[in-house]
Amino acid sequence: VYRGSVKDFQGFDANQDAEALYNAMKGFGSDKEAILDLITSRSNKQRVEICQAYKSLYGKDLIADLKYELTGKFERLIVSLMRPPAYGDAKEIKDAISGVGTDEKCLIEILASRTNQEIHALVAAYKDAYERDLEADIVGDTSGHFKKMLVVLLQGAREEDDVVSEDLVQQDAKDLLEAGELKWGTDEAQFIYILGRRSRQHLRLVFDEYLKIAGKPIERSIRGELSGDFEKLMLAVVKCIRSTAEYFAERLYKAMKGLGTRDNTLIRIMVSRSEIDMLDIREVFRTKYEKSLYNMIKEDTSGEYKKALLKLCGGDDDAAGEFFPEAAQVAYRMWELSAVKVELRGTVQPAGDFNDDGDAQVLRKAMKGLGTDEGAIIEVVTKRSNAQRQQILKAYKAHYGRDLMADLKSELSGSLAKLILGLMLTPAQYDAKQLRKAVEGAGTDESVLIEIMATRNNQEIRAINEAYQEAYHKGLEDDLSSDTSGHFKRILVSLALGNRDEGPENLTQAHEDAKKLADVSSNDSSDSLETRFLSILCTRSYPHLRRVFQEFIKMTNHDVEHAIKKRMSGDVRDAFVAIVRSVKNKPAFFADKLYKSMKGAGTDERTLTRIMISRSEIDLFNIRGEFIDLFDKSLHHMIEKDTSGDYRKALLALCGGED
Repeated sequence: VYRGSVKDFQGFDANQDAEALYNAMKGFGSDKEAILDLITSRSNKQRVEICQAYKSLYGKDLIADLKYELTGKFERLIVSLMRPPAYGDAKEIKDAISGVGTDEKCLIEILASRTNQEIHALVAAYKDAYERDLEADIVGDTSGHFKKMLVVLLQGAREEDDVVSEDLVQQDAKDLLEAGELKWGTDEAQFIYILGRRSRQHLRLVFDEYLKIAGKPIERSIRGELSGDFEKLMLAVVKCIRSTAEYFAERLYKAMKGLGTRDNTLIRIMVSRSEIDMLDIREVFRTKYEKSLYNMIKEDTSGEYKKALLKLCGGDDDAAGEFFPEAAQVAYRMWELSAVKVELRGTVQPAGDFNDDGDAQVLRKAMKGLGTDEGAIIEVVTKRSNAQRQQILKAYKAHYGRDLMADLKSELSGSLAKLILGLMLTPAQYDAKQLRKAVEGAGTDESVLIEIMATRNNQEIRAINEAYQEAYHKGLEDDLSSDTSGHFKRILVSLALGNRDEGPENLTQAHEDAKKLADVSSNDSSDSLETRFLSILCTRSYPHLRRVFQEFIKMTNHDVEHAIKKRMSGDVRDAFVAIVRSVKNKPAFFADKLYKSMKGAGTDERTLTRIMISRSEIDLFNIRGEFIDLFDKSLHHMIEKDTSGDYRKALLALCGGED
């Protein structure tokens, strides 16, 4: 199935188009609208024929005339469209290695993403256009392992056999693990050989096997073991093996997000993928970034340049509201990966040689007399497990006859006080306090209710109920019922019971559950859409729900999260989405919440504090890994940049390291 956005123009006449372009550029000024309309609605093969017809009719070079008549980004885009794909790639690489400095990102993008046939055509086009050897030029302009991997990719010799040996898959996964994580130093040659030569189908299975045996995705190991441009190249190779469309969707998003636009990247991708997989890229973009590629281009560019890019894009997926097979495949792959058992790790461990009485003395000394030694308090509280902190509370009372919590509250202030005092509560007491704050007073903080209730397991929910009753002398369920309403109330009350099934998946039941979620035709008010989702999402076990979501994708070509967003609204939608994301990948859910708490102007310190406290002994290490995978920056770096003083010092201690 053709997945490009630009197709052959029906009724094409090269001479007629050549004449139209000549007239558009004749005389004073040029008709840019006519030029962009014609060129963006013809396939590359047809554009090449127009160039030949133009030369035959007028004895002139069409590309030279376009360069003369047009300017800036619009000229670069239109001229790029006129070159055959291999010559376009050759020109991009030539520009990347010419002059002072090298555009490594361009080299990586092209050589990591092209097929064997495209690489062979590129090498031949480079030779023809510049009378130079591409490999020799790249070797002369790069170095080290980065150079070696580029040379391997330039051979265009990736295996193409779809028949995969299970034994070789296991061996390659083991070899990669031993070459990196299990080795003092890194055997880069092993990474180059396997990632540079094996077939795409084989490598996808190797990546799945690697996740099983290493407990982490291959991307995270590459980030930990490799560095610099070599690391970026190997990550690009892995991303393209997994999904070329997803790789380019990410490249396009990064080219336009934030201040300024990376126009060279934007032009290169929009031109090079317009007749290959632009429809797939659009679909993945819409799913991953919750906005259409069309709208992002529209917001980020202007003039004829914008009009031409939108023509190449070929449509607005926000308007269509559809979810397509490539996006479904990406979602399905993520469900499969989430089903692999990964060891969850906190960043705060019990201190060795722990002495509760000694710690109590250190804390008393830090708060005695004039001033407070915040550093000593941070050092003790953030480096002890919660169970050890509870022992310190008792030792402090026994030794000094004083309430440590009261003393800390008196001596500390602001964000640091909230963080330290939160760490001194048990996890259940802390969650109960956050829930109480969310429902008391004017207004309700629904986002806190959703975050806690949608992510805690049965044991944690039951402990929260007990802590809430003890602290506030009323039931959590009563407060949730009196402060919320409708389907949202029913969701929270169901979760507050802590009665989620804990058994394994049941394939027959999963198929039936998926059918119920997919059914939009039911008119029975007692079996509303929200009721059906509640009865499944709030009661089934996590392993079972993962299977339900896979069945849902197979059945509908839709991701269940996409379906929820399309068919529901408000707090009900947000609660169901939180449950789905928690089931899919809980550390990724919290990584996203942490990122949003710090991005942009100002910091949501309540959310930042709450997550750093509540996940520090459960899965904060995993959250750190997901954070860098999702946002290309470490949690440590973002905390360091976004906070200050002793509050920052305490948060970084909980974070536990720089990735």
